[in-house]
Amino acid sequence: MTLEIIEPGTQVTIQDHPGRVGLQARGLFPAGPVDHLAFRLANVLVGNDPGAAGLEIPVGRFTARARFAGVVAFCGAGSPSLNGAPVPLWEALEVAPGDVLASGAPPGAGFRLYLAVSGGIDVPPVLGARALHTMGGIGGLDGRALIRGDLLPVGAGRGRKLRVPQSLRPVHHRDWELEVVRGPQADPQFLTAADWREFTSARWRVNLNSDRLGVLLNPHDFAWARDGAGLAGDHPSNVLDASYPLGGVIVNGDVPTILGPDGPSSGGFTVIATVVHAALWKVGQLRPGQDTVRFREVTPEAADALAAHTEFVLDPAHLDEV
Repeated sequence: MTLEIIEPGTQVTIQDHPGRVGLQARGLFPAGPVDHLAFRLANVLVGNDPGAAGLEIPVGRFTARARFAGVVAFCGAGSPSLNGAPVPLWEALEVAPGDVLASGAPPGAGFRLYLAVSGGIDVPPVLGARALHTMGGIGGLDGRALIRGDLLPVGAGRGRKLRVPQSLRPVHHRDWELEVVRGPQADPQFLTAADWREFTSARWRVNLNSDRLGVLLNPHDFAWARDGAGLAGDHPSNVLDASYPLGGVIVNGDVPTILGPDGPSSGGFTVIATVVHAALWKVGQLRPGQDTVRFREVTPEAADALAAHTEFVLDPAHLDEV
């Protein structure tokens, strides 16, 4: 049982969730889907474990042929079809050997599409995960994005068919709000109070060069609470090298950047905020060069509550049978 890649799209990769955790001390971020919510939902819809290996499809463009009988689900942003006929997002559907699965660009907001197949993509784990780390060339199929002619092994699945109710489907926007907690480096030692107000009140444009490593935002001239960084460097945004959190908003000179799952695990820039777990999925749907972001500060307690709310939809008991 395999999935044959006919048109690989733009950097279509195999991912799993939560990816390759526990290796940050060795310099490796976890990889995994940028939109972890759509990815896990696709797996739940077809009866898989939420973290089973599936495909991440930027810009929604992709074509493949099923060489198995089973169940698949598309979640996220795209315009999927089966043998040329449109099929719905957020809903499982049966496929037979020879069926062609395809998708075009999303008709509206959103950027990444996810495809789960019953049984999951059964490539060998590397360092404990099947997720491709694009910069490290680790995991996935031969440590790379997919190319035409690839045959992806598909595991044996239960083939359950579920649908996400309309009221529980994630909503995509062109102007997003991301919940963040402060720090670990914020005011008053690094940022001024006015800097933080500007950070949380401005609307930031997503740079065209954003990818799985990080989402770059438009440059901004922060005032900073200090003139320089002493031994760490000339610019106030510099610090002595420290560990970075996934979803951390680092400031590289004057450029804020949201760290993605293939980003650097450490470095010498201040991390002024961290996108909370419940909002990380939104980062995966930001369209480079088009969308805007506004940051909203929340407390750690509120971040925990938001995370619990996000996980609610992943319970099959809250989904509809097809």
